[in-house]
Formats: sequence, C-alpha cells, structure tokens
Amino acid sequence: MTKTITVAYGDGIGPEIMDSTLEILREAKADVNFSIIEVGKKIYEKGFNSGLMPSAWEDLNNSRVILKAPITTPQGGGYKSLNVTMRKKLGLFANVRPVSSFHPFVATKHPKMDVVIVRENEEDLYAGIEYRQTDETYECLKLVTRSGCEKIIRYAFEYAVANNRKKVSCFSKDNIMKMTDGIFHKVFDEIAKEYPQIQNDHYIIDIGTARLAAKPEIFDVIVTMNLYGDIISDVVAETSGSVGLAGSANIGEGYAMFEAIHGSAPDIAGLDLANPTGLINAAVMMLIHIGQNEVAATIRNALYKTIEDGIHTGDVYNAQTSKKKVGTKEFTKAVIANLGQKPSQLPVAEFSAAAKKTEIKSEKKEIVASKKSLIGFDLFIDWSKDFSDLLAVLKEMESEKLEVKSISAKGLLLWPLLDQHMMPNYNKGLTVLRFIGKGITGKSSNEIIDAAKSISHQDILDMLSILNEKKFDFVKYEGLYLFDGKPGYTSGQGE
Repeated sequence: MTKTITVAYGDGIGPEIMDSTLEILREAKADVNFSIIEVGKKIYEKGFNSGLMPSAWEDLNNSRVILKAPITTPQGGGYKSLNVTMRKKLGLFANVRPVSSFHPFVATKHPKMDVVIVRENEEDLYAGIEYRQTDETYECLKLVTRSGCEKIIRYAFEYAVANNRKKVSCFSKDNIMKMTDGIFHKVFDEIAKEYPQIQNDHYIIDIGTARLAAKPEIFDVIVTMNLYGDIISDVVAETSGSVGLAGSANIGEGYAMFEAIHGSAPDIAGLDLANPTGLINAAVMMLIHIGQNEVAATIRNALYKTIEDGIHTGDVYNAQTSKKKVGTKEFTKAVIANLGQKPSQLPVAEFSAAAKKTEIKSEKKEIVASKKSLIGFDLFIDWSKDFSDLLAVLKEMESEKLEVKSISAKGLLLWPLLDQHMMPNYNKGLTVLRFIGKGITGKSSNEIIDAAKSISHQDILDMLSILNEKKFDFVKYEGLYLFDGKPGYTSGQGE
C-alpha cells in the first residue's frame, strides 16, 4: 500500500537538498506519495510564531510521518523553534542520530567510528521556559520527569537489542545537578538491569564528550538528555567528516519525523553547493520506519557507492581522498546512476533481512504517591542595597510559623557562614531567602530531622504579606517539600 509522506522543504539549502532526496526516492521506486506543506521563515513572517500553519497540522495528522529539511527560526521576537514545537506536540520523545565514518573515502581521524546518539526530545532546558528576573539575572528552567527518563532510556536499550548493538552508555552531569540529572542516571541504572545481554556504563557529560571526540570507537549507543544530546550529536557528526553526512529520526508512539541534523546554511543557499547526504540518510531511516526496507537498502548502498567512488561535495572534498568535486545536482545524479549497485569497502546495507523496528515500550507503572510535606519556601528577591541592610531588615521581622534559615545568591551560601572571615563577594540583585517552619530542626536546611510540624500555603502567604509591608521586591518563590521524609530540594553551595 502506497504511503503518504508529509514533506517540508524548509529554508536556506532546504529546498535544494529536498529536491535531491525526493528525486532519488522516485528513481528508487519508493512506494510513497508526497504531500507538501510550507514551514519555516515565510510562515513566521506571516504571523505564525510556531512556524507552522494550522492546515499543516491537519496534514501531519493524516500522514503521521514527515520528511523535513532544515528551517530558519528568526532571532528574537518571541519566535518558537519549529523543531522543538513539533517534537513536543507530536510526542516525538526519541531523537536517534546514527553516525559512522566513511573511511578511507572521507577524511577522519577515527576510521572505526560507529555511534548512535539517542537523545531525549521533550524535556530538559528545551522546554524553553525562561524569565528575566532582575536587571542582571535571567533564568531558564530545567524540567525532568521520571517517566520521561524511563521512556527514552528504555527506548535506547530496545534500539540496541533490535540493531544488534552491544553497549549503551549514559551521559549526565549528576555530580552537579544531583536531582534532575540524578534521576536520569538513577533510572538508567535501574533499566540497565533489565537488559543483562547489553553492556552499560556512565560518563559525566564533560569527560564523556571529550572521550567521544577523541575515541568514538569505544562507544556504541549513547543515551542522554536533550541539550547534551544536541551538542554531542554535532560533535560526533563533525568528527566523522562533516555534519552534512548525518541524518536523524524523531520517534514517538503515533508520529515520526526525519531530518538532517545540520542547519539551513542560508549563506550557501541557491549556489548548488549543499551536501544532501544527511537528508538522504534521514530518508533511508524513514523508509525503514514505514517497512520499505529493500528500497532503503538500495538507496543507502547507492549513496555509499557514490561516496566510495570519490564523488564528493565541497564540505567533504579532500585532494587526498576525493576524485571529483561536485555540486548538489551532480551528486544527486551520481547517486541515481548507482542505484542497484553496492559499495565494495564501505558496509553493504541489507535492511530487508536485518532491519527491525525498535519497539516503544511504555511501562504503565502505577505511580505510588510519596508522602509530601511542605516545610518551607525559597523566596527569590531583587535586592539592590548592601547585604548588611538585608540582614538588618530580616532581624526586625517576626513570624509565628517561619524563620530565615539561610541566604544565598547564585546557589552560594551567604549567611550563616561557618567562617566569618570567608564572606563571599555579594553583587546585589537576585538573592534567595530560605524560610523553614519554626520547630522543624536539622543540622542544616537540607538535613531535616523533625518535620512533624509542616506548614501551610497560608503561612507562606502571611509571610509574603509581611515582606510586602517591608517593601521587598520578590520575584518568585519555590515551595520546599519533603517526599517520604527526604528533601525535595538542594542545599546552598558551602552549606
């Protein structure tokens, strides 16, 4: 049965590489129809801040599969990234980016590279929730859920099983972000036990990225969070020879989107210079997704044969490894001419026998609610006077239910100090007052011993009223909760 695919030509070099890819799909006799939608810069300019018109969403609801070229998101002006919007709105929780070297035909220092980045796609800093709080301070919220971690990590292990991979590595920064990155690492360790046939390990993101750039051959499948995955995908793609070579899949339970990982490169648009390989590779992934494995193998083999023949676009052309420098159109013709042929040194694709669709296993676990106790709150204030003035005002305040336990700025404890000679430099501006209920004691505000006397939201409102009378400019507050007796917040650095 012929499958209808939604096609978005995008901006910059998008139309050129999409024309190339669709021409190859037609010549390879892919059993697909194309439904064209308009996205990107022109749509933004028409007043649709998401970059997509309502009619395009209707088209996507019908096809449920989109092949998309890169787009340009205008800077500033409240425009939202179309990629992020589509991934979240369509539930495309998994971004899958395979990257392998084309040694010896494309110059690389890592001839044995064969890595797949599985990136969480809906959470983390890419929620795009940002605020300006003071003249100096801007905030971006990092949101992570246990269910989101479970879904992407389980998908990574299922991908490894379906594709005969041997190891899954987790990248996080849980030595610093102990709660958000901490839950990602914790869930990884839990799920890894369910796949004893797959090796697993964990890297802190900074050393992991360094190792990935220096020794990519030690990695197989990497699963990580949204921002980290975006960064390391480009690192490993560039290390392979060019970001223009890699394609990606965005997978959800009901929809899928396939695209090149690079941007719209407006500086070379219309010059017949763009490398269509990334989008062609994305189309190969799309064909496997819809079950047209033989056509996928035919196109992949023709693409690899072309690269093996030394017919290269300018981004990968090298006098030592290339034979002919070509533009987008001539490269496309070369791939079409090679349909039905196979590479002799690069890996031969045999997707009809080997390719399996990765299962999406959403564990419908019953969430057991923790005992949640409100024991205080952090109040973020904009304080423009000296720190000594702040202490003086706080000492004059009196509340029956709450008391100030600590003061911090940028996560660093300012008061009380264990060593009074080590007073940190206070730059004024965003300052955090930590209020804890009276009678709720502990060694520090993060080590609660007796939380029998929880507070109410009314207690917080009463304290805010007192602070308002004292002319405090408060920006926001965060409730401090215990979950089954354990703090659901972090202590200040130096506390």
